[in-house]
Amino acid sequence: MLKKLAAVLALALTPMLAHAQEATPSPSPAASPAVEVQDFSLGDPAAKVQITEYASFTCPHCARFHETVWSDLKKNYIDTGKVHFTYREVYFDRYGLWAAMMARCGGELRYFGIVDILFSTQKEWAGSEDPNVTVENLKKIGRSVGMDDAGLDVCMKDQAQAEALVAHFQKGMTDDGIEGTPTFIVNGTKHSGEMSYEEFAKIVDDELAK
Repeated sequence: MLKKLAAVLALALTPMLAHAQEATPSPSPAASPAVEVQDFSLGDPAAKVQITEYASFTCPHCARFHETVWSDLKKNYIDTGKVHFTYREVYFDRYGLWAAMMARCGGELRYFGIVDILFSTQKEWAGSEDPNVTVENLKKIGRSVGMDDAGLDVCMKDQAQAEALVAHFQKGMTDDGIEGTPTFIVNGTKHSGEMSYEEFAKIVDDELAK
């Protein structure tokens, strides 16, 4: 599966298709320092329950989880210090990769707010078959949270960052045996597929009770 995904994502490594002619050529990889990829987290790092979610910004099942489960999970478990939650991006297509690059451009403080927007408006920003339209849709989201075009262009034209994100995603998928999204690692145990809030809360409560 990862070989197939790598072939698909090769199309995405020059993200700003509509504006590529204007981009300053990037340094060769040999001349560039290694790009460190950070996974973003919420909650108390010392919490008894550690959850890692693997999700794609273009996955409808992931959007449903964030629509139906996420707000209560955050309010009742993450904000109360019971759960430390880490989000790991999965890129099934170039749109998902571009969305991640835009979200990361906002920095750690804005990241999860942008994630919420990406999932709640998934059909709108990702609905076009024209990649140039999708790039502009993503930039509109960036502008809505205070970013400007100059900063967005720098982030979304960063080929070294794109390559590092793809490598990081592929390593995580392999290490944790991820085959689809959403997938959750709860205190080391893998749970795949959609769940209701009640089902998810039971898993967390069982871990808290141990």
